[in-house]
Amino acid sequence: MKITIASRIFGPEISAASAILRTWAEEFRDRGAEVTILTTNPPKGMKIDDPPGIEVHRARVKRDKQHYVRGYLSYLSYDLPLFFRLLFSRKADLYVVEPPPTTVAVVRVVAWLRRTPYVVRAADYWTEAAELVTQNRFVIGPLRRIETWGLNGAKMLFAAHQPLIDRFRKVGIKAPALPIGFGADTKDFHYKGQSPVKPPLFVYAGTYSEWHGAEIFVDAMSIVLAEHPETRLLYYGNGEERERMRSRAADLGIQGSIEFHGPIPPAELSPILSIATASVASLAPVPANEYALATKVYSSLAAGCPVIFTGVGPTIEFLHASNHPNAGVAIEYDVAQVAEAMNAAIANPLSAKERAALAKWSATQFSLSAIAKLVVDESLLTIRRHTGNGK
Repeated sequence: MKITIASRIFGPEISAASAILRTWAEEFRDRGAEVTILTTNPPKGMKIDDPPGIEVHRARVKRDKQHYVRGYLSYLSYDLPLFFRLLFSRKADLYVVEPPPTTVAVVRVVAWLRRTPYVVRAADYWTEAAELVTQNRFVIGPLRRIETWGLNGAKMLFAAHQPLIDRFRKVGIKAPALPIGFGADTKDFHYKGQSPVKPPLFVYAGTYSEWHGAEIFVDAMSIVLAEHPETRLLYYGNGEERERMRSRAADLGIQGSIEFHGPIPPAELSPILSIATASVASLAPVPANEYALATKVYSSLAAGCPVIFTGVGPTIEFLHASNHPNAGVAIEYDVAQVAEAMNAAIANPLSAKERAALAKWSATQFSLSAIAKLVVDESLLTIRRHTGNGK
């Protein structure tokens, strides 16, 4: 059995997709499959640590100023060579593809030419996210058609959650879909008994683009610092909003309390989360986020760190339904409410015992390895259906 995974992003590059696809690849391998990953060269300086027993083939790609594969020129620098890499590689039994929509469309073409089924990790509806950046109908119209066409050819969409599937159905995406949820890589994210640091520390880990609305925490810090002047806020990750947020902090005179760092490996991020007062996460109150989920909350909880989430979408329902007293809070996208939640976290920090219990609970509830087993089960069934050996 041969599985080919096509993704512009993979380890050691730091992202949720990298960790997720690695667990999927390892699960396929552990089931006896020959796994090949077609990806890109990582940014300079990153040490490659590919999983054993898996072939990883890399190619050059155009990256932006933050060394990220983002924007459609960057995507096409991966997609166009991918067409030929897939077309002239050994035949696979299944393609697994990571968006953007252009990549999915390329895989659909090759899948048709080579009579190979494909499945998609469908974590978002890209067209609506793009509408936050541009309203140009010459961009949005073709993108919507490409995304719909690419996803509709898949034998299975592994969707983040049911609200996203419901949205797909409303816009004409009818391919079979399975809500698989999100989780954390508990091999990297866990709690080792650290106590929270003093002074108070808040951490935002992940991308901060227009649709994340992460600048709200900069504004909230101006209120928090009036009561707790030693508080620090650390951003780890990439984002087009970095310079604007840095300027905002300077305008407020609090630039000394807020730090912006690039992405760091999960094994390095986990101990920082373990000692933070709380992690912060946000999704701006725009229609595209009504079914988006802030996946960073899973990593935070696995490290024993409570979450302060502000914005919209199923993250609110997730935190409310968790029924864990220390998982964190979900509040409206409002500066005053965010500041109030941060001050409350400072006033009542979790003990080491409470953090250990939170991490243990999270590990049993939300694990990437458990999700990978579900994905591989369904993928193997897809292969059997395609070959006529299963219902």
